Amino acid sequence: MKDRVKVVVTGAAGQISYSLIPRLVDGHTFGNKIVDLELVEIPQVVDKLEGLVMELEDSNFPKMGNVNYSANFEEAAQDADWFLLVGSIPRGIVYKGKKIEERADLLQINGGIFVGQGQAIGKFGKSDAKVLVVGNPANTNALIGRHAANNDSQLWMAMTMLDSSRARSVLSKKLNIRIGDISKMIIWGNHSPTMYPDFENVISNGTPGKDLINDMNWINNEFLPIVQQRGKAVIDSRGASSATSAAKAALDTVVACENPTQSGDCFSAAVMTDGSYDLPDGIICGMPLITTPDGKVEIVRDITLSDFAKEKIKISTDELIEERAAVEDLLK
Repeated sequence: MKDRVKVVVTGAAGQISYSLIPRLVDGHTFGNKIVDLELVEIPQVVDKLEGLVMELEDSNFPKMGNVNYSANFEEAAQDADWFLLVGSIPRGIVYKGKKIEERADLLQINGGIFVGQGQAIGKFGKSDAKVLVVGNPANTNALIGRHAANNDSQLWMAMTMLDSSRARSVLSKKLNIRIGDISKMIIWGNHSPTMYPDFENVISNGTPGKDLINDMNWINNEFLPIVQQRGKAVIDSRGASSATSAAKAALDTVVACENPTQSGDCFSAAVMTDGSYDLPDGIICGMPLITTPDGKVEIVRDITLSDFAKEKIKISTDELIEERAAVEDLLK
């Protein structure tokens, strides 16, 4: 087993990364491995990373290896094992003289960024590198990056663990149980308000969710809207998007990929469809995953879906197909 791991983080000067980066080197995320960090930012703010590096040095993290910061993604990508692509252009900012408000503009702008990053990862990253896209629109950014990388031995994922954590939190309150007592929380589809949190297939103390909750009025009018709109609720409340919880979800995804999944459990991330569950081909879609004892991340293929679930999942996959069409020129 390798005793070091090299991790590239983009958007490293942002709020999510401020919560994320220290926890990459605290000995929990990668266990006993020494973690070398490559922190990447756009040229306008890259100098701010000097202060973050000072804080990392002053924190005396026992598993911290080499730490570099740069605006050169290609150099940072050399022989990297993990890429946490946190940086993206958000809706509402002024970019090249234009305020970005339309989703189509957001897709095109971020798509162009992920073409370059994908090419660099495919060319310079480890052949078995794992890539987690956090920056939104995450699923389609991951699709563009994966296509540009043109390297099927690398694993590209979009983060849905935050949605999974939110759904588990809501269910734990409803059922009056600990969050830790809920497993197999699957998020299907897009990391957007259309995603579907699969309450029927969760397990709590051996009992499936479909037997624990017999209140479709609550599911339709409270559970689904709360989980699907949680990101907006956080913004409305604190005046900024989720940072701490998003960082924790990214770390949880890495941990899930670095360790074998316990028997009977699974975790959530969006990966390329392969015909499982009759999902449309050629999209990055939230699905149930496991990590095998030999370190491979695989789709769980034996989940039973109700007609209700299939209807909700189709709404989200239709959105992903629309997003793919909007960036078709970037996939050629």
